[in-house]
Amino acid sequence: MNLKDTPTKKKLIVTGAGGQLGLELQALSSNFPEFEFIFLQRSDLDITDVHALSSVFSQYLPAFCVNCAAYTAVDKAESERKEAFRVNADAVGIIASCCGNYGVRLVHISTDYVFDGNSEKPLTENDTVSPLNVYGESKLEGERLAFKNNDQTIVIRTSWVYSEFGNNFVKTMMRLMREKVSINVVADQIGSPTYAADLAAVVMQIVGHGAFTTGIFNYSNEGRISWFDFAVAIKRMTGSTCTVNPIPTSQFPTPARRPRFSLLDKRKIKMTYGIDPVYWETSLEICINRLRQN
Repeated sequence: MNLKDTPTKKKLIVTGAGGQLGLELQALSSNFPEFEFIFLQRSDLDITDVHALSSVFSQYLPAFCVNCAAYTAVDKAESERKEAFRVNADAVGIIASCCGNYGVRLVHISTDYVFDGNSEKPLTENDTVSPLNVYGESKLEGERLAFKNNDQTIVIRTSWVYSEFGNNFVKTMMRLMREKVSINVVADQIGSPTYAADLAAVVMQIVGHGAFTTGIFNYSNEGRISWFDFAVAIKRMTGSTCTVNPIPTSQFPTPARRPRFSLLDKRKIKMTYGIDPVYWETSLEICINRLRQN
């Protein structure tokens, strides 16, 4: 094949490349030679600066942008409302606007915290949103601005994200179980974890699908558990002797209220993109094994 006949790689910008999902996408990128990845961390790009964003888009002319950047300090957001909205809403609107101007398809990551947790059945993409906290409010506004500013947008709502990277529930539990004889974990909040490596694979399955069906899609690993169940599984897989005690939310007050129930219905993403979510315990075991090896 002549060099001039070589197919041009599709360029894919990843913002928030230093976070859990961004780092998992970096780890996965070598499996997708048809894409040229541009990974941008906070130090590389101020996503709230419209001129800086426009400059990046005009330089690379990407086919896709995956926005993993987010303000994720749920409790801190209660006292830092302006900052949470700046990153989770205003910046998303700017990114989406740039995508619209340059004909770029946007994949934006959102959260189960847009719901109030009062459902008794798995939540669909069409169920009523009513966030309980500032973080959820800011992420919901980000969704709205993403669709308003770019009609070629997919929003993936996910829940309880963890990985080998950054700060998350799995790493915190492993540390506490090494340090303490017993720990208390909330047992009356129900959902399903999401291994960021699985979410990264789903993002790549979507951008490589051919048909780009826009809209909101739910994704998490399969299964229905509480945070207590999650902690007990971590204890078992790590061989810890720490005692894990179930407690109600009322005994673990936090600045931000959490939804009592945020299990996501994933039928839409399964049917549209052929996604087959992995069972949560399978993914947790993979993550723990990787953490222990490192």
